[in-house]
Amino acid sequence: MGAIERILAAKGLPRVSSSGSLPDEVGPGNPGWHHDARVEYALARWETATPPRFRTAEATFPEVRSWADRALADPSSAGALLLTGLTGTGKTHQAYGALRRIATGGPDRFELLAVNSADMYGHLRPTHVVGSSERGLRRLSTVQYLFLDDFGTSKTSEWTEEITYRLINYRYNHCLPTIITSNLPARDADGPDLTDFVGDRVASRLAEMVTTLVPMIGDDRRRDRGAA
Repeated sequence: MGAIERILAAKGLPRVSSSGSLPDEVGPGNPGWHHDARVEYALARWETATPPRFRTAEATFPEVRSWADRALADPSSAGALLLTGLTGTGKTHQAYGALRRIATGGPDRFELLAVNSADMYGHLRPTHVVGSSERGLRRLSTVQYLFLDDFGTSKTSEWTEEITYRLINYRYNHCLPTIITSNLPARDADGPDLTDFVGDRVASRLAEMVTTLVPMIGDDRRRDRGAA
């Protein structure tokens, strides 16, 4: 190895061939290069949308990993992933982990919005800025991947039901992959459930949209860590 090659190797740069060109295995001509570029782009988008607390999230549940793999292979047929359970059971962690798994697969396209449902309704309330609420709802409705966290925690009203219906109906009609977490069970004959929050119109669409339902069972991990 010559002096120039040693310098390039020390800096992690590819060697230049005797003809002065980069080797064939490096650069846009190689499929692996394009895959790595897609992974880098998608992970950057994922990190931007993910709060610092969840940037080490990984999908560990087999059902969650399976949904993420289907979303990577064919987003239009993935449907929705619904994670239900009491506070602190790891729903949000699994959701961000699923999105990270998709990003590391090197998708051809990766657009993501992640929002707490209470914040979503707060941002969408009409303001003095004409059209801002409609633009916000349009963005949430059309983004490729949408993560709605803590769905069902906001107070219900005719306005929230209408916003929820418009959002879910658009994503249902356009087969856009969606992740939802909720403290409410999908169905409960003896107490409140998601149907009570979203209403029958949205519940009907969710029943078909949700291709993977994962009930999360366990104690509040945040309290357990605090007591340790």
